[in-house]
Amino acid sequence: MNHQQYKLDYEVYADASALKQEDATLLNHAREVTSQAYAPYSAFKVGAVAKLANGALVIGTNQENASFPVGICAERVLLSAAATLHPGVAIESIAISYDNTKGKSNHPISPCGICRQSLHEYELRVKNPIRLILAGLEGNVYVIPQAGSLLPLSFTSEDMK
Repeated sequence: MNHQQYKLDYEVYADASALKQEDATLLNHAREVTSQAYAPYSAFKVGAVAKLANGALVIGTNQENASFPVGICAERVLLSAAATLHPGVAIESIAISYDNTKGKSNHPISPCGICRQSLHEYELRVKNPIRLILAGLEGNVYVIPQAGSLLPLSFTSEDMK
């Protein structure tokens, strides 16, 4: 037997004021964009804002539907918009925030499994890591240097060759 270990390195900040100005601005924009989410069923609004390599900003919000499987997360809305509006352009950073209108929004949340897979595939497609800045409306902020690190032992196109 060979024992392997997976390690995730990330930065933790007490709040957004401790971030570099560019990261704080991106996160504040993500916090603002949560108000555009369509979340009448969960009341859990997620906003994401990406800074692309060409300097453009792209936003995404979660979009729920009465037929629950039809809904789409903010991260995948953002990736779809970025790929459509700026084909082939790398995403440098994505700030993701949320507003739990039924509870607290005071700690970072992480993308769901399908979004982790989508983020990782986008990184592979444009050959560039995506930094993630994760936070609620207040409290700690996590900065993860590469989205793909959230998905160890990932399934990729290489597995289908």
